[in-house]
Amino acid sequence: MKRTGSAVTAAAAAFVLAQSPSAVAADAPAWTVPSCARVTGDGAVTYTTDDGASLAPTTGTLKPVSYTHGLVALDTPNTLLATRNSELQRSTDAGCTWTRVATLGSGSTRLTAAPGGRAFAWEMSGAYLARVDGRTVTPLTAPTANIVGVGTDRARPGHVRLAGGDGRLFDSTDGGASWKAVGSRAFGGGTTVYSVAFDPADPDHAVAGGMARGGAVTTDGGATWTSSTGLSATAGGAANLFHAVVSPANPSVVHALGIDLVEAAPGSGSEGRHLYRSADGGRTFVKTVDDSAETKLTNGTLLAPSPTDANVLYFAYGTYYQDYGTDLFRLDTATGKIGKTHNAYDGISAIAFNPARPKVMYLGVEEVRVD
Repeated sequence: MKRTGSAVTAAAAAFVLAQSPSAVAADAPAWTVPSCARVTGDGAVTYTTDDGASLAPTTGTLKPVSYTHGLVALDTPNTLLATRNSELQRSTDAGCTWTRVATLGSGSTRLTAAPGGRAFAWEMSGAYLARVDGRTVTPLTAPTANIVGVGTDRARPGHVRLAGGDGRLFDSTDGGASWKAVGSRAFGGGTTVYSVAFDPADPDHAVAGGMARGGAVTTDGGATWTSSTGLSATAGGAANLFHAVVSPANPSVVHALGIDLVEAAPGSGSEGRHLYRSADGGRTFVKTVDDSAETKLTNGTLLAPSPTDANVLYFAYGTYYQDYGTDLFRLDTATGKIGKTHNAYDGISAIAFNPARPKVMYLGVEEVRVD
């Protein structure tokens, strides 16, 4: 069996946590930590309490080819949603038991949580969009054939914002039933937009990543955009910004993944791939991590910011090749230190944090290799 390493065989006591009043976040008093030593399900989701040094074992063994691209903790107590390929799964006991809810209209679906126990399921660079309320999945008509980001509004449950592949934002105030285009394109048109990351606390604040144009940030819902700087070490140099995440702990902090195209030019001796950090909402960036043999980055590296510490970012590298497995990294930009743990899964596709005890991380995992 592939999952017999020390990463998944830690003692049960490591996973059964005693909950104290001080451990419960004030905005989520009813959430608890997992009370199980083993997760019941098909193996798509596990959890860790020690940054990935040990993972809770699962009753099922994930079958290839499986990707868990969607994983969110809802504001309904102890409720999480996950997507494994086209299957929507749900847990109502803080991640201990997972059951199938529905089959979605896409084999690669992401999730964005919304107020009132709601979530939106959507396909990156596709047109699939649905609203999830409890166990009910309502298909929606997307205003674009190329969705590159979805944001929700904590203050207005029916308000949702969506980004298209040309950098245009769309707004809905009725839970996605109808849409209207708002503002201007992030890069003025003609630029391929890889992704748009919305501030989880304010959908008016978003950071777009573009091909060769680097990044752009808006704080007024797309009415105006400001070009990001610092993604290339060369003044005026081109860069690709593939993906950004706005810190839930501090909206001024944005982590991003990109390539300095000047460094990546033929004969440069470097691919130019880096992680970056912005302290002003995405206007200016500085490099934090270089692609290397020790900290391997890809164009699709998963970024997961800590919900409580704006300096901490988790990222992962995994591959089935030669049964390598997955490295889970913890970057602390305050100290520059990078921690690393390893597990036998082929990859980690999504990360969510327990609202009561953020030290509990839920991992959506991959099984790719076909033997």
